[in-house]
Amino acid sequence: MRVTQSMLSGNMLHNLNNSYGRMSELQDQLNSGSKINRPSQDPVIAVKSMGYRRDLGKVEQFTRNMNEVNTWLDSTDDALSQLEASIHRVHELTVDAANDTKTPADRQAIAEELKQIYKHMQEIGNTEIAGNHIFSGTNTLSPLFKADGKMNTAAELPGINGNVEIEIYEGVTLKVNANVTKMFGNVQNAMTNIIDTIEDDNATGKEIGDLIGLINDETNPDSMRSIVLNEHAKVGALQNRAEIMQDRLDIREIMIKTQMRDNESVDYSKAITEMVTHESIHQAALSVGARIIQPTLVDFMR
Repeated sequence: MRVTQSMLSGNMLHNLNNSYGRMSELQDQLNSGSKINRPSQDPVIAVKSMGYRRDLGKVEQFTRNMNEVNTWLDSTDDALSQLEASIHRVHELTVDAANDTKTPADRQAIAEELKQIYKHMQEIGNTEIAGNHIFSGTNTLSPLFKADGKMNTAAELPGINGNVEIEIYEGVTLKVNANVTKMFGNVQNAMTNIIDTIEDDNATGKEIGDLIGLINDETNPDSMRSIVLNEHAKVGALQNRAEIMQDRLDIREIMIKTQMRDNESVDYSKAITEMVTHESIHQAALSVGARIIQPTLVDFMR
């Protein structure tokens, strides 16, 4: 095969162009920090990147869901703590009212404080976050207690016994509300009974004292305190599970980001070394190329 000067020059220019292209690619990598800037540069990396981003998007959504879960559970935990404190105060006042030395006026004053506590309990039952009532089951737009202070029944408030569940992982949901129909129903009945009895001028200290079992009797599973503590324990268990799932999401996010970095991010030390090597090769190619294209017609006529 006859190799002409034109062929040598063309081949040299082709190789120089490839060298420029590779150096341009390395420069883009160093500037952007990414192995590729277009899917066509490496379809395998591009496809993997799409998968990692999809997985990361899911984890980020589940993390946002977990924030909502924690808001619900923390709000419920705080509300039940307030309810327990109120029950403790009701117990103290009822014990005080059971003292036979108390006059009707004294007991009336105690009853007035109990009414305010009961009103506070109703406000706790109507606790809401971001417009959602946390004790109304799945009917979160409606309050548990009506304006007249009476609790809505299941017939009046459909979904009151329903579970509010939030997805926190693929195929995994977590209940975030407490089923409190029995609890607040018990509170309503007990508080009404206690207040009516203490306001009754004919009530004896023993009759009032008998009501203490409705408030704080550990042997009575239907006492106000027992029911609230039981629900509070359930919320605590849900909080523990939420914490475990949050740790799982954090680990998953770290793993995905590590895989993304390994797949996409350029190895700067390797890229710089390769850039320097290509610059040396390119300079050598230019030097050799200058000799190839140097001859003219005059040189061939010598």
